[in-house]
Amino acid sequence: MTILYFAWVRQKVGRSEELFELPDGIRTIADLARHLAAQGGGYADAFSDLKRLRAARNQEHVGFETEIAAGDEIAFFPPVTGG
Repeated sequence: MTILYFAWVRQKVGRSEELFELPDGIRTIADLARHLAAQGGGYADAFSDLKRLRAARNQEHVGFETEIAAGDEIAFFPPVTGG
C-alpha cells in the first residue's frame, strides 16, 4: 500500500509518501488512521482528530469507513475550502 500525505499532514509526519504493509485487523481508512496515530510523534498529532482530515482511496474521495486493501493508494489531506 502507498500512503500519501498532503499539506500540513505532510509537515507533521515528515514525509510526503510511504510504502506501508497493511497489518492484520486494519480494514478501513479509519482503522489505518488510528494505527498511524498510535505511531506517536507527528503521526499522533496529524491523526488526533479525523474531523480535520479528508481521505482518498485510489484517487477517489471517500469516507473513513471505506474498506481498504493491500494494493490501494491512500491519501490524507486537510479539507479544501474556496473563497
